[in-house]
Amino acid sequence: MTRLKQKPKEMDRLFRDTHYEVFEETDCLTCANCCKTTSPIFIDKDIERIASHFRVKPSEFVDQYLKLDHEGDYVLQQSPCSFLNDDNTCSIYEYRPRACKEYPHTDRKNMHQISNLTVKNATICPAVLDILDRIEKEIARA
Repeated sequence: MTRLKQKPKEMDRLFRDTHYEVFEETDCLTCANCCKTTSPIFIDKDIERIASHFRVKPSEFVDQYLKLDHEGDYVLQQSPCSFLNDDNTCSIYEYRPRACKEYPHTDRKNMHQISNLTVKNATICPAVLDILDRIEKEIARA
């Protein structure tokens, strides 16, 4: 992303437009690398929603599936995700954590503020790498 030095509003526009272009062509179910290799952060609302879906207390859900990471956030105890089905679908898709809904975060405002996360996500998600490549090419043409 070092070559992606643009004004913040232009950066947001480039990412938003390219995000939608790439994800029109991308079938995440052919990859699911995010679900196989990383864990989302589970916030309290996620834990409560998913625990309610399973009809267990939030503490029971935490004990069975989550752990605290080095930053004090709840994450999955294991990879791949316990809720990933063999066909790469999610068994709790309707109840999934907010972080899963928002991943890979390439359609957010203020993309310049999460450039390090975006570069990290490009090592996990082929679509993010494609987005970065397309944006770099567009900037080079300009």
